[in-house]
Amino acid sequence: MVESLKLPKDSMLGASIVTITGNTEVFVENYKGILEYSDELILLQGKNCKIELTGKRLNIVYYTNEDMKIGGRIIGIRYC
Repeated sequence: MVESLKLPKDSMLGASIVTITGNTEVFVENYKGILEYSDELILLQGKNCKIELTGKRLNIVYYTNEDMKIGGRIIGIRYC
């Protein structure tokens, strides 16, 4: 139905959207919660998987129920 109506799959299916700006900023939409948080690791729960961000001096700049902005030196992003 989503495809036939030409609606965006990510928002209609509740998939997480991760937008990366260089290696210093990540914007995450449609996450469910924060599982782990330190200055070298941020682990988020998405709808279907976990999102693991690793780096140095990581911090959550802001977050709401729908989205969050993470700053610091991003070394890696892994979906598990």
